[in-house]
Amino acid sequence: MQVANERRIVAGPAGALECAIDTPSTDRPSRGVAVLCHPHPLHGGTMDNKVVITLARVAVQAGWRAVRFNFRGVGRSEGTWDAGRGEVDDALAVIAATRATGEPLVLGGFSFGGYVATQAAARLAAAGPGEAASRLVLVAPAAGNFTLAPVPADTLVVHAEADDVVPLAAVLDWARPQSLPITLVPGGGHFFHGQLTLLKQIVGPAFA
Repeated sequence: MQVANERRIVAGPAGALECAIDTPSTDRPSRGVAVLCHPHPLHGGTMDNKVVITLARVAVQAGWRAVRFNFRGVGRSEGTWDAGRGEVDDALAVIAATRATGEPLVLGGFSFGGYVATQAAARLAAAGPGEAASRLVLVAPAAGNFTLAPVPADTLVVHAEADDVVPLAAVLDWARPQSLPITLVPGGGHFFHGQLTLLKQIVGPAFA
C-alpha cells in the first residue's frame, strides 16, 4: 500500500506540537483518524517509538489516517513535562486539530501513552456522543504509575506477561473492577522485543 507521509505542527496548550500523519494513498476515503500516544517523555518516549509506529502501520493498512505526535518538551514540541496532566491536554489538542467534525476516532497509546489515551477518551466521552472515540487500543498501559480512567467494554488491552516496567498485576487491578479482558503476550517484555509481528496480529482486528 502506498502511504502519504506528512509532518505538521499544530497549536497546543503549551506551544507548538510536532505531528507525523500517515494517510493511505487509495481511492477510498479514510475510515477516520487514529491518534496514537507515545511512552513516557522523561524515559526516552517519542512518537518514533517502535510500538507506536507499529500501531500506526496497522491503522494505515486498515484504512485509517494515523497521527503520531510528540508530547510537550519532546522533539520539536514546545513546553515542558507536566506530570501527565498537560500531556492529556496535548492529546486533546492534536485530536481537535486533525479530526474532522464527526469523524470516527480510534485512540491508542503505549505505556504512559496508554494512560493519556484513557484520560483523553474519558473527557471526549463526557463532551457528548459525537465526540467520543469509536475504539481504544492500549498496549501496556501504565497502570499503577498513573491513574487510568475507566474505559468502554470493547477496549483492547494488550500486555506482556514478563513486563518489568508496568507489572501485569497493576493492569489486572485496574481492569478487574471493570470486568475488562486483557490480551496477554506470553513471555513478552514491556517493549515487545522480537514480538512486534505478533502485536500487529493482535491489534489488527481493533482497526478493522
